Amino acid sequence: MKQHLVIFDTTLRDGEQSPGASMTREEKIRVARQLEKMRVDVIEAGFAAASPGDFESIQAIAQAIKDSTVCSLARASENDIARSGEAIRPAKSGRIHTFIATSPIHMEKKLRMSPDQVVEQAVKAIGWARQYTDDVEFSAEDAGRSEIDFLCRIFEAVIKAGAKTINVPDTVGYNIPSQYAETMRQLIERVPNSDKVIWSVHCHNDLGLAVSNSLAAVLAGARQVECTINGLGERAGNAALEEIVMAVRTRADVFPVETRIDTTQIVAASKLVSQITGYPVQPNKAVVGANAFAHESGIHQDGVLKHRETYEIMRAQDVGWTQNKLVLGKHSGRNAFKSRLQELGIELDSDETLNAAFARFKELADKKHEIFDEDLHALVSDEVVTPEQEHYKLVYSRVTSETGEMPQATVILNVGGVEHKAEAGGGGPVDATFKAIESIAGSGAELLLYSVNAITTGTDAQGEVTTRLAKGGRIVNGNGADTDIVIASARSYLNALNKLESTLDKVRAQGDDI
Repeated sequence: MKQHLVIFDTTLRDGEQSPGASMTREEKIRVARQLEKMRVDVIEAGFAAASPGDFESIQAIAQAIKDSTVCSLARASENDIARSGEAIRPAKSGRIHTFIATSPIHMEKKLRMSPDQVVEQAVKAIGWARQYTDDVEFSAEDAGRSEIDFLCRIFEAVIKAGAKTINVPDTVGYNIPSQYAETMRQLIERVPNSDKVIWSVHCHNDLGLAVSNSLAAVLAGARQVECTINGLGERAGNAALEEIVMAVRTRADVFPVETRIDTTQIVAASKLVSQITGYPVQPNKAVVGANAFAHESGIHQDGVLKHRETYEIMRAQDVGWTQNKLVLGKHSGRNAFKSRLQELGIELDSDETLNAAFARFKELADKKHEIFDEDLHALVSDEVVTPEQEHYKLVYSRVTSETGEMPQATVILNVGGVEHKAEAGGGGPVDATFKAIESIAGSGAELLLYSVNAITTGTDAQGEVTTRLAKGGRIVNGNGADTDIVIASARSYLNALNKLESTLDKVRAQGDDI
């Protein structure tokens, strides 16, 4: 009989630490609802002590989610753990995930603590966390470079103190599968009462081995994998949830475990996270890439037509590729629009927000005959992503572009309730538009990324634009969508400027991660 493999998703915490991938509270709730719909076991909603915004997001997710455990990360400090405890208090099922570094280099250079002090602090942390919940997870930060004897010692102590899950993270992506699996085997064999806890892994992808290391650890006895949608995460990212889940499912002959994930929701989750964070999915990405089930070779096409399994080890529909279909048109009413949003896991906060989104839908339907699910996601993102109080609003835009002449843009912006007009030329219509906006905003922000993707097929497809701006050490993403790519670009740029203006943006706790 197969054992249950716990899927612990940290897209909203570790994934959000990718440069520019910060999400608003509303966006985090949308992602959390999709994860719940996908039947993820544990949703790590954030780092409660990092900022008031993070605390509020975790609390809101704890209130909204009923079928998944909601988790908050905390350093091994009483204040961090108290904030996490308060944040998850509304959850039907809540977890506190506390951690402390255990590698010699981290203990000496970062913590400036002796091994004895680290063990003592870890035990205290478990005690503090158990005042709020019985579901306490402990992580040994940089376990991949820690000494095995010390890991055995600290894990024995925290298990005795009441930890229910023991996480062995490869924080810097240093391990290789055979080595990592052997570490897991030794820990399970040597640590007293190892059978009383769930052993977990959290792998980073610096050497491209996050998924391989995670799966090797599962074969060695791990029964929880910490992962993210699309492998999102800082540096080279984390283990990709979709790859872990489909590997276990597809190779049931190898893995003695199974997950409870509804795999038909994988593609929807991938597209939602990609859209919100502005991190596009490469076409050849496993499982969720656009080419994952495409066959160019004539030999492959012939084989698939004769018998699918000659060249396909998974069915496209099993991960949700066939679910994206035409849903609405310009004659659709407000109730049909609202119902379809609910089916997509999108819940808007108020009638005012719904009405604004519906007005945008009608406007889009006049331009575009076929409205797809992806269009609705983009439309609502464009509505919801915007901060509650927009400092900059696009009132008017006009662009002229002709052969041999420099493109010219005219924009009118509402800035804090006052309209301003500006004109500018540029190397192209988008460049001219951005320069006109900047001449009004005067933000001084550096443009790090400008990315355009067609949301659906056809020449009337909406263009989805992501801009990434940096200023004063802060990095934000802006999103905009429209059938007019210049308008989408302007909306995206203004969206990013509004995020820079917002005082609610997250201030990270520097230097701490697992």
